[in-house]
Amino acid sequence: MKLKPALASLKKDPVLFISGVLAVLSMFFVHPGAAYLSYIDYRVLALLFSLMCVMNGFQEQGLFRKMAVFVLSRMANTRQLSAVLIFLCFFLSMFITNDVALITFVPFTVLVLSITGQQKRLIPVIVLQTVAANLGSMLTPIGNPQNLYLYNLSGMGLGEFLFVMLPYTAISFALLILSLFPGKSEPVRLASVFTDLPPVDRKKLGCYVILFLLCMCAVLRLLPWQLILAAVLLSLFFVNRPLLLKADFGLLATFVFFFLFIGNMGRLPAVSGLLSRILSGHELLIGVLSSQIISNVPSALLLSGFTAELRPLLVGVNLGGLGTLIASLASLISYKQYAQTENCRKGAYLLAFTAVNAVFLAVLLATAFLLGDL
Repeated sequence: MKLKPALASLKKDPVLFISGVLAVLSMFFVHPGAAYLSYIDYRVLALLFSLMCVMNGFQEQGLFRKMAVFVLSRMANTRQLSAVLIFLCFFLSMFITNDVALITFVPFTVLVLSITGQQKRLIPVIVLQTVAANLGSMLTPIGNPQNLYLYNLSGMGLGEFLFVMLPYTAISFALLILSLFPGKSEPVRLASVFTDLPPVDRKKLGCYVILFLLCMCAVLRLLPWQLILAAVLLSLFFVNRPLLLKADFGLLATFVFFFLFIGNMGRLPAVSGLLSRILSGHELLIGVLSSQIISNVPSALLLSGFTAELRPLLVGVNLGGLGTLIASLASLISYKQYAQTENCRKGAYLLAFTAVNAVFLAVLLATAFLLGDL
């Protein structure tokens, strides 16, 4: 009887389940005590929670979809249409995270391409949107959870962080541009797309904008995270209380479990020494490889506990978001959305996804080699 709930939990969120098991197992080697409290990076958890709440507020207002409708209404052909849908994910993921970009724009893409009779373009556009979101998000500290965590852990300044990731982002941008040219472009008209977008509540939207700017100040270490967390909790309690319950608590719990596991393993000299030796000088490559198996957020959390070379690890776990479907959990969002479409071709999607990811990853690893990061 106890096996069924465990299997259901594993199927629903395997990373959360596995991280919880690892945390519990590690407690048999290092018994719980006051030191456990020092394992947890409270600043990262507070900022993640705050940003999740604010982004959910923006989504609720339909802000990003309204932006997309405004831009798309000016498109004249399918190449322009595809470019907008892909680069909205690329650029907005730098600020609203890769998963939020895909949650917002993949269903939007399905609707737009269906309205215009371009269902045949669903697979290439959604695959490139997914790649675009994963690669665009790597430029900024708030683009994805592993960036926020490693940015905080490394003590990098914003300029240094951007300097590390900009070459890879620029190459990714160029590759996405090139990917638009194969195939024939056809005329398309979007005279009246969407009449069901929710009206904007200006007071709420203004509140979310202010909270987002405050979060950015905390990310840049201009304001204390405790103050920002209090501001988010108090503001949303009075403005939109349900948003406080819509944060991804599974992801937050995953972070906590990994903090406990890494902290306990770090107190076992034999284990920490072995992992440090394996990682030494190979942070980027191991970051890429481990991401293919356990995804890039857990890889960043796990590997960061056993190396001081966080710059190549940062590059590795970001490039590691390319590859398998689970290399970045955001990629699963796109796949699930596509799998719900009428007459979907899952095999064709997975084949296209793997081929495109392999090409992008090969080029970016070559870039890392030329830059001396690999």
